[in-house]
Amino acid sequence: MTAQRDDALAAGSGTSARPVAPGKVSAQQVSVFYGDKQALFDVDLDMPDRMVTALIGPSGCGKSTFLRCINRMNDTIPGARVVGQINLDGENINDRSVDPVLLRARVGMVFQKPNPFPKSIFENVAYGPRIHGFADNKTELADIVESSLKRAGLWKEVADRLQAPGTSLSGGQQQRLVIARAIAVSPEVILMDEPCSALDPIATAKIEELIDDLRSQYCIVIVTHSMAQAARVSQRTAFFHMGAVVEAGATDEIFTNPRDSRTQDYITGRFG
Repeated sequence: MTAQRDDALAAGSGTSARPVAPGKVSAQQVSVFYGDKQALFDVDLDMPDRMVTALIGPSGCGKSTFLRCINRMNDTIPGARVVGQINLDGENINDRSVDPVLLRARVGMVFQKPNPFPKSIFENVAYGPRIHGFADNKTELADIVESSLKRAGLWKEVADRLQAPGTSLSGGQQQRLVIARAIAVSPEVILMDEPCSALDPIATAKIEELIDDLRSQYCIVIVTHSMAQAARVSQRTAFFHMGAVVEAGATDEIFTNPRDSRTQDYITGRFG
């Protein structure tokens, strides 16, 4: 066993509290390799439905790598290999029978930098429902677009300019457009990889309000470097360090009474 693996397994030796609700997504002994380099070590983590689970930890600790496992985006990286099991409603998403394209309709993704398509606002949201056959006619498609923009808190701002380019919106509006695009295909899980890091405080507050609204309908998993944001938006928190989960539990417990000294050191700014 290498020294790197020894260190990572030691980092993950803290006891993880079980969720207060069944895991919509459940990871069991998940490890990730990029060629000969191991990036994640035996991650066990449950992410309950209708809650926000925040993944925190220093840069390079494996948070985004783990997030990408949940919708199999690591499949697109040459040399990447995932072992262990990730279940969505009890089904192993890495099973050969699972179509990654259909999986990504069930598990939406919002990235750090807003990435609207080079299309109109309407077409950005309509794209997914159209290719997945969610609408039988133009009226149904328009209803899905309107509903998705309303749920993303953007409808009132764009209702009179749906044919304008998505890229013409402000950064915060673009991020809400991307969220509308994700929820337009009726996902069950929404993954967010530092969705506010490129936004100003006002836009960040709107995204956080949106996350709070959406959690009543979805399992949301968010990677964030902001301790304050994790405390504000999440009900569950997992602390990653050196590719392993040090501890996981209710957010208020993690931030007020962590069981592991490394968690305490990180959330108080002593390292990271």
